Amino acid sequence: MEDTKESNYTPEMVTFMKETYLGDPTRATIELLAEKYGKSVRSIVGKLSKEGIYKKPSYLTKRGEVPISKDEIVEHIARVLNEPSEMLEGLEKAPKPVLRKILEALNPKAVELFQPKGK
Repeated sequence: MEDTKESNYTPEMVTFMKETYLGDPTRATIELLAEKYGKSVRSIVGKLSKEGIYKKPSYLTKRGEVPISKDEIVEHIARVLNEPSEMLEGLEKAPKPVLRKILEALNPKAVELFQPKGK
């Protein structure tokens, strides 16, 4: 049985979408493509995903940093102190800014943990 489903996108549209998105892989580009072709943002994202080029945006905190849990910060503190994390039991209940200050005081390079990749 042949697949007679008509494609929502012509090869020319797909080529243009790929070139445009790869040139500026942002939400704004997707919105422009959706408007240009009268498609939903979700449809454009779906097509770019199917083409294997869509990059899911990474989540950042309000401060523009990579989110990291208090448990992960405590794990890093334990490594710096060369102690098993069990020895620091209860520390994860401290406020995150306090844990971060402790980690950064012990290891100034730890600030890199919070920076987005590529920065």
